Amino acid sequence: MKEKFSVVIAGGGSTYTPEIILMLLDNLDRLPLRKIKLYDNDEERQKKVAKACEILIKEKNPSIEYLATTDPEEAYTDVDFCLAHIRVGKLQMRELDEKISLKHGCVGQETCGPGGIAYGMRSIEGVLENIDYMEKYSPNCWMLNYSNPASIVAEATRRLRPNSRIINICDMPIGMEHSIAKIAGLESRKHMDIRYYGLNHFGWYTSVKDKSGKELLPKLVEHITEYGFINGEEGMKTAKKDSWFETNLFTREIIKTDPTTIPSSYLKYYLFQDYVVNHSNKEYTRANEVIDGREKEVFSACADIEKNGHSKGSSLQVGIHAEFIVDLAIALAYNTHERMLLIVENNGAISNLADDAMVEIPCIVGKDGYEPLSVGKIPIFQKGLIEQQLAVEKLVVEAWIEKSYQKLWQAIMMSKTVPSATVAKELLDDLIEANKDYWPELN
Repeated sequence: MKEKFSVVIAGGGSTYTPEIILMLLDNLDRLPLRKIKLYDNDEERQKKVAKACEILIKEKNPSIEYLATTDPEEAYTDVDFCLAHIRVGKLQMRELDEKISLKHGCVGQETCGPGGIAYGMRSIEGVLENIDYMEKYSPNCWMLNYSNPASIVAEATRRLRPNSRIINICDMPIGMEHSIAKIAGLESRKHMDIRYYGLNHFGWYTSVKDKSGKELLPKLVEHITEYGFINGEEGMKTAKKDSWFETNLFTREIIKTDPTTIPSSYLKYYLFQDYVVNHSNKEYTRANEVIDGREKEVFSACADIEKNGHSKGSSLQVGIHAEFIVDLAIALAYNTHERMLLIVENNGAISNLADDAMVEIPCIVGKDGYEPLSVGKIPIFQKGLIEQQLAVEKLVVEAWIEKSYQKLWQAIMMSKTVPSATVAKELLDDLIEANKDYWPELN
């Protein structure tokens, strides 16, 4: 009989928590669970999903112990895996990140540019705090961290908690791989082997092979050049015309910058900054879309489940956002040596990048953690872009550690999304004011 595991979801009040619960419940044959806990420092927000999650668990497997708590000792005692997706400052601060950036004529985005830097400065302390709770109460636990902005958080954990059992991972490449598999006519992303390198939200696919070893990249590049990440003419007609549709469609422009690879759609924010700013609504950003859309839908669906006492007919469903987390936990629990994209210390994997760069590359995962796969030498174009963005991320973490105004200003002026040192300084001063309850006081 398989061992049963205990899991805590840090950031329990997230709108993604119910779909993570559904994903865990959907995979009990692969990852048997004895306990699921939710942990959040915002009790009111967590309450909006907690009762619905309890009902979902009872319906699927009433033997699983369940707890929703704001007490870190209760949350982290006797856990094997912490699934961490915290958002310090919540969506209200994300909205400010986006709107302050746009006010200064810069990209207003959650993880890229000044908004990502502001979010990173908020996130570091929260992630470190959760690592410390985990190490105090369950020292053998693994933290599977997908709190954003993942690159800055990964650099902070490398610097400040180098020996912690934390693995930094992101769902964005998984979403891209679902699209790639669909375009390639494959049943799922698990039916292909990929080669990819870069930083989080800043990378390139260099090979996509099916399980017979056939290289699919040239055909995929041809398709993306015409349709982006939309699945052909049919997809153009039927896809929901939201901001993600625009992002997926725009990949046909990004791919022209290097047609030998498939780029991350997030490169739009770094390579086509002017287009992004000119096509952004400064009064209604992506944060507003999420607040008015996903947040209302999920909280409303959870309220219905709580009111009815059952989930029959509920709109909640398993999301791809959660799929990779279960795969990672299974690889660690059962030593499956699954190949996964992780954010790890370079240590020679990309031979012409610094060893201490936190890069996103394929790794083999087993019970002792991960083993990065060698990438080799990368082209000058990608190397130059990566080193500039890497400098931004390292400066942000140094600014947080040293409480340095100077280094944070340097980080913002180094970003490809910011046009000058003058704009960077004006932006920084506005961001300091907005984040005074969250950032360390800068000298």
